[in-house]
Amino acid sequence: MEVQGKIKMIDETKTYGNNGFRKREMVVTTEEQYPQHILIEFIQDKTDLLDKFKVGQNVKVSINLRGREWTNPQGETKYFNSLNGWRIESLEQSVSQDMPPMPPEDAFEPVNDLNEDDHDDLPF
Repeated sequence: MEVQGKIKMIDETKTYGNNGFRKREMVVTTEEQYPQHILIEFIQDKTDLLDKFKVGQNVKVSINLRGREWTNPQGETKYFNSLNGWRIESLEQSVSQDMPPMPPEDAFEPVNDLNEDDHDDLPF
């Protein structure tokens, strides 16, 4: 499954228990008529995937939907769902470092003497 949207929040990595279980949460806001704020967890080595991303970026996050059952001390059974991220990709249009930026539109002069009947050898 995938979630697309803009990064609203990236939390710090937190470590739990004696075994060093690591978890990092992020929130992605979907861009639709009724935007949703989706909490996604990254665990263990996947927490490092968020290091190169920042709030405001448009991303696509690959997720697994997880569910678990828990019985409290009073004997009541409860169910929990979580979204576990395992890949994240930027949807931003990146500009190559080798290419100079595109000049503004008004830097180009309009063509005034264009003759549509002139033959050219372009294949399109």
